[in-house]
Amino acid sequence: MLELREIGVAYGVATALRGVSLRIGAGELVCVVGPNGAGKTTLVNAIGGLIRIVAGGIELDGADIGALPAHEICARGIAMVPEGRRLWTNMTVRENLELGGYRSGARAARKEWMERVVAMFPLLGARLDAPAGTLSGGQQQMVAIGRALMAQPRLLLLDEPSLGLAPAIVLDMFNVIRDIHASGVAVLLVEQNVARALEIASRAYILDEGQIVAEGTPAELRNESHIARAYLGL
Repeated sequence: MLELREIGVAYGVATALRGVSLRIGAGELVCVVGPNGAGKTTLVNAIGGLIRIVAGGIELDGADIGALPAHEICARGIAMVPEGRRLWTNMTVRENLELGGYRSGARAARKEWMERVVAMFPLLGARLDAPAGTLSGGQQQMVAIGRALMAQPRLLLLDEPSLGLAPAIVLDMFNVIRDIHASGVAVLLVEQNVARALEIASRAYILDEGQIVAEGTPAELRNESHIARAYLGL
């Protein structure tokens, strides 16, 4: 489905990603874990078209998307939940969700998908007309995920969805991610909560200082003692 081949990203003269290659199959749940500053958010932004790559290529279903703008990448079936949620806090929950369904292929089914999102996040049903900024952090993350789902993606990019959430809410959030994946949506999960991410992923990549330093199934990575000690906290 999605394949990155030796991509590079730079901010001026500073290199952020070097020779990063990874793949995500249709309907697969893959996680990318690593320390702060490793380049995880840069990776997600590059896939979503928010940052231009300076080397390598990004292919979706065999077609090069590395130079496409973000709205065209979304139109091809990739939606993103950014780090920090980035909601329009003065707009209502309903308005934030509706904004996710404005791509041409999703507009006709906005009402149906709004109902699906509310069914997935019942707490939002009573808050649809409240300003998004009045919600708790966990509820705002629900809105951010719901907004991405309104675009009806085939691949969902999740950048640090558990960041800043209470432990009980984190558990709920990972259950939601598991349910989204079970519905047939492929997921690329970027997370610092390594233990939770490895519980639900089929494969994982470890990113450090802008490079992939290890990849494999969660079991394979746990069995590599130097990887487990250095990156997995085991």
